[in-house]
Amino acid sequence: CVSRYPDLFYRFLKIYLALQEGFMSKKVAVIMGSDSDLDTMRPCIQRLKSFGISTEVHIISAHRTPAAAERFASQARENGFGAIIAAAGKAAHLAGVLAAYTTLPVIGVPIKTSMMGGLDALLSMVQMPKGIPVACVAVDGADNAAILSAQMLALSDEALSDRLVQFKAGMAAEVEAKDHKIQMEEF
Repeated sequence: CVSRYPDLFYRFLKIYLALQEGFMSKKVAVIMGSDSDLDTMRPCIQRLKSFGISTEVHIISAHRTPAAAERFASQARENGFGAIIAAAGKAAHLAGVLAAYTTLPVIGVPIKTSMMGGLDALLSMVQMPKGIPVACVAVDGADNAAILSAQMLALSDEALSDRLVQFKAGMAAEVEAKDHKIQMEEF
């Protein structure tokens, strides 16, 4: 049947996949400007996976591979992504370049460097021109980037929203336990 009507088959396949996409959570892309950023971004990747969010990790340089950055960002929505996390140090143009080519939310993670401690990357990310917004977390704030992207996706995913509620309740319980422990000490 497929060999006799390939156009019809692929048309139905495309419709089927589109319907399936509506029932599945969106993915989050974690894009790093260099492989040296991986150790900083590992907590982000782990946090996304702990929430059950499908994650793709790529190395794309805003300066060395600008065409790849454009291609990835411009196709991200159709490839099932709901948010992009971009980590870079120094000039840190990656988040802004990606944001220029997509309407998906882009979250920048400024990476700490020996030269300015990440302040250069932070300023590069937060000083975006009108119309090209980039959300930005703290220097080396990979974990918060994951949580923020999960909160964005949870706007249309009730199960993910429930996981975030449980996560925040767990954080509160940890603080309460620490408070209880310190109350038991004598000062």
